[in-house]
Amino acid sequence: MQNYSTIIEVASTPKAVFNGINDVSKWWIRQAGGATTEFEGKSTNFNDEFILRHGDKHYSKHKLIEVIPNRKVVWLVTDSKLSWIKENEEEWTGTKMIFEIVPEGEKTTLVFTHNGLVPQLECYEHCVHFWDRVIKEWLFGSITGNETGQVR
Repeated sequence: MQNYSTIIEVASTPKAVFNGINDVSKWWIRQAGGATTEFEGKSTNFNDEFILRHGDKHYSKHKLIEVIPNRKVVWLVTDSKLSWIKENEEEWTGTKMIFEIVPEGEKTTLVFTHNGLVPQLECYEHCVHFWDRVIKEWLFGSITGNETGQVR
């Protein structure tokens, strides 16, 4: 099965990318569809836990299960409810968000993989569109101060 993955390249240091990833409330919190995403908890160190909630449509609880400064961050989704899904609202539970940071000269490449987000899931198409925006625009913009990412 093919997990969703995307790549962005930024003219920033691995440390800036690492710090940007860990400041989840800065890049994920947005207003859409009449609701604002809420962030609760901590997202910086190993074993930190945080919750993202967007009205009654999205709830996910994450735990940092791997943190290698300036190289890698892994979140495990320990609980989720995507109310717009018909069959299994907890499709994200047990999946992992993996952020791999690769220095390349004066730039840094970020490889993002949502391990467990596969085409067989009901949420796949919607989530691919969502992640493309979250990673390529919101996270990229948070790290660099720009609105759109440079995709390889």
